[in-house]
Amino acid sequence: MRNVVIAGSGSALPARRVSNAELAETVDTSDEWIVERTGIRFRHIAGEGETTGTLARDAATRALEAAGIAAEDVGLIVLATATPDQTFPSTATKVQEMLGIRDCVAFDVQAVCSGFLYALSVAESMIRGGTADTAIVIGAETFSRILDWEDRTTCVLFGDGAGAVVLKAETPAEGDVPRGVLAVKLHADGRHNQLLYVDGGPSTTQTVGKLRMKGQEVFRHAVTNLASVLGEVMDLAGLPTSEIDWLVPHQANRRILDATARKLGLSPDRVVVTVDEHANTSAASVPLAFDQAVRDGRIQRGQLVVFEAMGGGFTWGAAAVRY
Repeated sequence: MRNVVIAGSGSALPARRVSNAELAETVDTSDEWIVERTGIRFRHIAGEGETTGTLARDAATRALEAAGIAAEDVGLIVLATATPDQTFPSTATKVQEMLGIRDCVAFDVQAVCSGFLYALSVAESMIRGGTADTAIVIGAETFSRILDWEDRTTCVLFGDGAGAVVLKAETPAEGDVPRGVLAVKLHADGRHNQLLYVDGGPSTTQTVGKLRMKGQEVFRHAVTNLASVLGEVMDLAGLPTSEIDWLVPHQANRRILDATARKLGLSPDRVVVTVDEHANTSAASVPLAFDQAVRDGRIQRGQLVVFEAMGGGFTWGAAAVRY
């Protein structure tokens, strides 16, 4: 069985960085209100010429550079997003073209904030199945384009960005400790649609729609589901939670991160937190946080990293990776 390893990572943020104070100039809110309830202090907002596709391209380019892999060697692109550049074709094919890749498998997946984990699972399975030896997995969003800027309970929570990893097949030597993606566990429960959704779509309203959320209900489900799925994925990997070096969770709300860590008995200093700087970037948040922690030296080769996320649907999941 081949290992499927993370060969490199990259991320990208829009040029415009918006503080809570700046947001309070146009939204009925305050820095104190936002920080107390969410831990968010800044977010990046896409400007003219910046799209989900361009952010995804930049993150993928940096991931390829970090991996030392040429774009023409990529056989698969899986891009997770709920805010594609177009209804069709997929944003993944636009990234393919921008990277100068003439032919590869390329498509989008949509699982909202859990999208990167779904994309990671799909790409890993396809590599193991022989579809490709090298893949780019991307989470990219421009949620600012689907926010209701008059709803202070939701518009303050989200930002734009992209994160990417390069996955590569590797044949382990006899006796080597398994590396790469060790286990993935995914869930979905469509009964909770009305707790976190967008009130539009091509087949229903013929509009893009705006994001709607019942925050307290989402918070309650998130803490329970994220703690549960982390235990499940560690069981699949055959490892105790005490072996986890770093938890890289979906960056939705600082209170959710703290509550999940407490529920699992994990030290807060082993949880990667970027929500204060980036807000909730949906499918981009896990790979964006992972890349930041790799580049600042916290996450090192050989360490056990667990990704986890929950999003609209509900969808949720976790992945255990020996980096």
